Amino acid sequence: MQSSDTNEATERALISLIRKASFVTKVSQVRSLSQVAIQLSKRAIARANKDLSERQVDVLFVAYHYGEDLASNLEKYLSRNEPHENA
Repeated sequence: MQSSDTNEATERALISLIRKASFVTKVSQVRSLSQVAIQLSKRAIARANKDLSERQVDVLFVAYHYGEDLASNLEKYLSRNEPHENA
């Protein structure tokens, strides 16, 4: 058994379903789970920092998960590519 909180027969059935799933289905499920994890993380950051804009939350997410250097580069990139009012 892999999970201490799951019935053994249930776990076997779940593992069997995973094994039988197509590659596309498995990738889709992993992608979906990743999207949910990212959304939950950003929501937690936004709740803890109510004064931040969506862009600032995105940059802080990158800092927390990928490091300050990448977050700094992202901020510079976004600043260079934001639309200007007089354009």
